[in-house]
Amino acid sequence: MATIDLKQVEKKFGESHAVKPLNLTIKDGEFVVLLGPSGCGKTTTLRMISGLEAVSNGNILLDGRDVTWLHPSQRDIAFVFQFFALYSHMSARENIAFPLQAQGEKRDQITARVREVSQMLKIEHLLEARPSSLSGGDQQRVALARALVRRPAAFLMDEPLGALDAEFRESMRAEIKQLHLRQHATTVYVTHDQIEAMAMGDRIVIMSNAVVQQVGTPQDVYHNPSNLFVARFIGSPGMNLIEGVYRAGFVQLPGGAQMNIPYGWNTALERSLSGDGKVVVGFRPEAVRVKDDGEIAASVYADDLHGGYSMLHLELANGTIVHGRVGRDANYPIGLAMRFDIAPDMIRFFHPKTEAAIQADGGAS
Repeated sequence: MATIDLKQVEKKFGESHAVKPLNLTIKDGEFVVLLGPSGCGKTTTLRMISGLEAVSNGNILLDGRDVTWLHPSQRDIAFVFQFFALYSHMSARENIAFPLQAQGEKRDQITARVREVSQMLKIEHLLEARPSSLSGGDQQRVALARALVRRPAAFLMDEPLGALDAEFRESMRAEIKQLHLRQHATTVYVTHDQIEAMAMGDRIVIMSNAVVQQVGTPQDVYHNPSNLFVARFIGSPGMNLIEGVYRAGFVQLPGGAQMNIPYGWNTALERSLSGDGKVVVGFRPEAVRVKDDGEIAASVYADDLHGGYSMLHLELANGTIVHGRVGRDANYPIGLAMRFDIAPDMIRFFHPKTEAAIQADGGAS
């Protein structure tokens, strides 16, 4: 396998940036997900790594070897596309064998490798079928087998599950992750689906407007977003964000509620905020604690059952909607006046102008 280094890599189309200067190291055997909305630069980044898109500036290194200007065929990288890209006139067996045939491998070696990857992906019974007779999930397995058969240094996957329905996506997600663990293959995976990213990635690279917003483990980006974009983008729904005013150990919230500041934050807030004390308070839905004597007043706006839990939508005095995760048996009538607290260890703060996360004393955030 291989380490991939991107050093000040950027891509411009005329004067417009598709990817602004980017530095990223993908470690040997790591599964890294490029995540972001459409047009953020994630697929362009993947295509530059593969050589399908030329860089405008910067360098791409594969195990220390500069491959910036090498043809894709010289990079020892396998690319799996969203729409399978199988040859319709060939059987599954012929599709899988094609990369080895193109390299001039011997017939017995090709046969052995096709058998090996087919067994790994459990598609031996599909080898004589043409792509048109296969389901979307089986076509994607054949496409994965064709990528695996060469034993490349790294795998690049561009929305490989995007064309599948929900049931197939879930099963294929598990298969791709298991495949990665068995092969210990360096993998770069592009998706706009945060569920895929959180479930599969060792690290997630979150992009927006051609810029990397945060790089971290799924736990890091969920619990400690680096800015308001990441806070909103990660999570379903995203992080609750309430505008407030900090004053000497308290944050004044809409409706007159005063929230006590958790331990370790006062000095950081005093240091980071401007004189007006304006701050954005962030917390995930599971941080909401419904209590009769809670600090924050609200009314029930909606209540959605999600199977194992209910998502309670609460309206504050200024019209802000807060999402709280409660037990599936909870029953709160629409319009009910109620109160809640926020779990102190799950509160995060953001600067309202820079939108950057404020770091607690000792780096707790």
